[in-house]
Amino acid sequence: MMETQTVLASRDSGRSSESSSVDAITQEKQKLAATSVRTSRRRSDELPDLHNSASPKRWKTFWKSFRYLQHLTPKQVDDFMASYVIYNLDWSNEKEMVQELGPNYQSKVGECLQAYYGVLNHLCALGDVEKMYIPPFMSKKATVLENQLLYEESIAEHIDLKPGDKVLDLGCGRGRVAAHMTQYSGANVTGLNIDPNQIAQAQAFNNKRGFTDNRFIVQDFNSLPLPFEDNTFDAFYQIQALSLCKDLPALFREVFRVVKPGAKISLLDWVSLPDYDPSNSEHAELMRRVKPLIGAVGTPTPELFEQGLTDAGFVVTRSDNASVGGLQSPLIAKVDFYFRSMRQVILGLVKAHVLPAHFKTLINRLCLDGEAFVKMDNMRLISTSYRLIAEKPLQ
Repeated sequence: MMETQTVLASRDSGRSSESSSVDAITQEKQKLAATSVRTSRRRSDELPDLHNSASPKRWKTFWKSFRYLQHLTPKQVDDFMASYVIYNLDWSNEKEMVQELGPNYQSKVGECLQAYYGVLNHLCALGDVEKMYIPPFMSKKATVLENQLLYEESIAEHIDLKPGDKVLDLGCGRGRVAAHMTQYSGANVTGLNIDPNQIAQAQAFNNKRGFTDNRFIVQDFNSLPLPFEDNTFDAFYQIQALSLCKDLPALFREVFRVVKPGAKISLLDWVSLPDYDPSNSEHAELMRRVKPLIGAVGTPTPELFEQGLTDAGFVVTRSDNASVGGLQSPLIAKVDFYFRSMRQVILGLVKAHVLPAHFKTLINRLCLDGEAFVKMDNMRLISTSYRLIAEKPLQ
């Protein structure tokens, strides 16, 4: 490949291995990156105004993530690969969890997830997946990051966020979504996440941007009750966090308790669809590869979400796939093409001993899982863009 040849020539001319490898991947990234077209209008078929977004500069994120991955220890790589065992299990099947991971399986799952996300978030950030979720396909003109922004703005509109509103963000990650939500709507966000490191990053990120009323709390949402008084929040949202929920009905009852009467809530999560057949060997193998990519332990269905919300007291007002045409694959194909192109560069650099060998392991796993995801999405077996909007009655 031409990029690999360029890197090897640079290496022979005396440039450092780190500089040459970064240059090669940067050239590939620049070649494949879509040109941003900005507009101040807010329509679903147009791009968001990135000048007004709370998203960080992509180059800084790419560089930071590349350096992190370059200096992974063998143990970190081993722990990352070992964490895949949890995605072959079903959180809702406690007997299976105990059998595979022991009676203290919740703690073990937490350790596995920490190792997994400690690598995966940096690996994805080499592309446009800095926020750890795969967004709905909302605009064919937009990149992954821009589709994330469009979806986040649609959340604010669906739950009627206004300046000064208090909104709860379950599974807030590093606070990027919360920052954008505040920038776009003026609402104040309280974020929950199990990882202290991500919470620290979230608070620092929001404080730096002047969103000092946003606060972030270390909390496992499987440890109930939630640490809030009744009727605290004006609204609630979560993005692809519930696949790790042990007891959905109990969690939905807690959300119902802490939001005010009349509050609207938004959920976006992954579901298995009616055509998925766990007894089909092809379906089961694809699922085994996809669950690590999307960070899923459980296998919920739309009906399971709807029933849980209704039983908790909510009125479900919308239950649909947020992606255009019900497919995310056109969007994921962009990511997959980019990472597959990057993979060729990385494999050449590893072979030339410019990059450490673990880069081959990481990029191969990501590309294989991405391929399986696109196939399952096209077969309409699963989706990670299933949306539910619900409301707590006034009385």
